Amino acid sequence: MKAFLGLDTSNYTTSAAVFRPESSTLHHSKRLLPVKDGELGLRQSDALFHHVRQLPQVLSQAAEGLSREETEAVCVSDRPRNASGSYMPCFLAGCMAADSLGAVLKVPVYRISHQEGHLAAALWSAGRMDLLEQEFIAFHVSGGTFEALAVRPGQEHVFEADILARTLDISAGQLIDRVGQMLGTGFPAGPALERLAAKGKVLWRRKPVLKEGCCCLSGLENLAQKSLKEGVPPEDLSRTILEHIAQVLEAMTDFAREKAGDLPLVYSGGVMANAFLKERLSARGDCAFAQPDLSSDNACGAAILGWVLHQRREERSI
Repeated sequence: MKAFLGLDTSNYTTSAAVFRPESSTLHHSKRLLPVKDGELGLRQSDALFHHVRQLPQVLSQAAEGLSREETEAVCVSDRPRNASGSYMPCFLAGCMAADSLGAVLKVPVYRISHQEGHLAAALWSAGRMDLLEQEFIAFHVSGGTFEALAVRPGQEHVFEADILARTLDISAGQLIDRVGQMLGTGFPAGPALERLAAKGKVLWRRKPVLKEGCCCLSGLENLAQKSLKEGVPPEDLSRTILEHIAQVLEAMTDFAREKAGDLPLVYSGGVMANAFLKERLSARGDCAFAQPDLSSDNACGAAILGWVLHQRREERSI
């Protein structure tokens, strides 16, 4: 049975995955990078070091039972997104491993962007692989990115994307992690804030103010600090923060559809694992969401796109 190996070494997670298209199965393994208590991430040099240390075990777990003979190709994320100058040193760890495996196994190595991997993982886990050949609107909402994208099938890349709207300061993931730091939840803070919010109530609402579809979230961080000093319960603050993020996403979704048309919606990125946000946005209709385990950084999208790119290569050679 043919298999495709994917690798992703983002600024948060070391991950590897094996995709078997004939059975449409994914086997993957991932490990968060170690972040000290009270910190909100890692320097790139430290992230690269930890990836190098963690990748052998993560790869071994993901590739358990994978034989040399069935491995058709390796696919790795080597940049954050498909844009000129998009670069982060942490992806070098995955690229080094992918190139080494390709040389030893004598198989092709394909390179994609981290953002493409998120989109592919969302489409596969939502059962919307048909969108590989269609235009759609995608949201990439994570610790480092908050973008609304007009996505179309590409020639050089699987996905070509134009930014319709984005954050003008911090991302939704950064806001959640900074509020989590105030509450002492640890990093990343998304799951903890979701649990707290389930027991809280909305304290105040602020109508999102967009600038040509783009949002600003840093003011909410300041309000959160002020609220905590005033003795607001953590549960209520968490619920209020998520409520505002939901309102922002709803407003940006409406803007994106006004700009790009009434296209299918795809939501990806670690923040979109939040059940409350999914429930709110599902009301917009024709929405696809990555399964929670495939919302955060993972190599599953890379493995899937390795299969897609390999098929294209074989078709061109006929």
